[in-house]
Amino acid sequence: MGPWDGPGHEAGAVAPPVFQTSLFTKPSFREFVQQQAAEDTHYVYSRGTNPTVAFLEERLALLEGGEAAKCFGSGMGAISAVLAGLLSSGDHVLFVNDVYGPTLELAERLGAFGIEHTVLTEDTGPAAVEAHIRHNTALVYVESPGTMRMKVLDLPAITAVARRRGVRTVMDNTWATPLFQKPLALGIDLVVHSLTKYIGGHSDVVGGAVIGPESRIREVFYKGHQLFGSVMSAMEASMVLRGLRTLPVRMEEHQRNAERVIDYLAARPEVAAVHHPYAEHGPYEEIIAEQFSGFSGLLSFELREASFERVARFVDGLSLFRIGVSWGGYESLVTSPLRPGNEAELRAKGFAPGTVRLSVGLEGAERQIEDLETAFTKL
Repeated sequence: MGPWDGPGHEAGAVAPPVFQTSLFTKPSFREFVQQQAAEDTHYVYSRGTNPTVAFLEERLALLEGGEAAKCFGSGMGAISAVLAGLLSSGDHVLFVNDVYGPTLELAERLGAFGIEHTVLTEDTGPAAVEAHIRHNTALVYVESPGTMRMKVLDLPAITAVARRRGVRTVMDNTWATPLFQKPLALGIDLVVHSLTKYIGGHSDVVGGAVIGPESRIREVFYKGHQLFGSVMSAMEASMVLRGLRTLPVRMEEHQRNAERVIDYLAARPEVAAVHHPYAEHGPYEEIIAEQFSGFSGLLSFELREASFERVARFVDGLSLFRIGVSWGGYESLVTSPLRPGNEAELRAKGFAPGTVRLSVGLEGAERQIEDLETAFTKL
């Protein structure tokens, strides 16, 4: 990340100042009127733009290879601005892969306003995508990999289909970060991120971003960001900027630790399967090699002879891996989609009932494996 080059840089500041202000005054009414009419490029009110947030947006766009970015108060704020801001009554959106649960909950809610959706989770190849695009499909929304089964998509093939049919594509790239996967270079139109995860990196800030061509980000700004009010504050932006500085170092360590944990899990007799691009040895191996330059530390595995009691016994047997949602911070985390009596529902979604998800943190692979070893003894 380059040095701060805005106001105050001449004093030698190496970190951007936090512009903790709600509004920006102007020297003349004429200038105020002109800038208020173009609030996406001028500082008028911090609900729209703020210098600290704008500095983060510039860095995110540069990292992802996009022309522009817009930050939000959460990842769901970014997703909501894209879906609710760019879709209209009568439109259809096609979701491909194991998309983040709250995103699909939002899609269900949008149904009340005449926006339809379809979810593809099993056959997610380009032919299936084309077969499910309708005359009114306005967006194809993808995650690759998904964040539970870690299934990878052939992004160039899917985006080629969407482009041929005149449909825009949106991708959640939170799992890989811009360091390890570049969706815009693979044909995706807009990229969304939960900055809460790896980019923030310290489990102490919530944020989101949309990145893409300047014209599309301007559309998201006026139709989504300005009207829905999911605003990132200057303080939150400064914390995400701090996380960006160490992102490459942290991601390398997440990857090293995850690879050792995956190798360990793959050798355990209690484990039926491990899900992570590093563990893929099937038909998607070539696609993974082409689309990824590295891997994050989020993975899942399937316990054999699964029941709620058995999964709970394993999870409760962990101490270094703490039970909680989210991922991407220093600490290792564990969760599972299994709930009492929902085995059939999980199977219908393609999930094995014994699925356990791990966010492999930065404590070190030796300690992480030792903790897993202890939990397996509880079975």
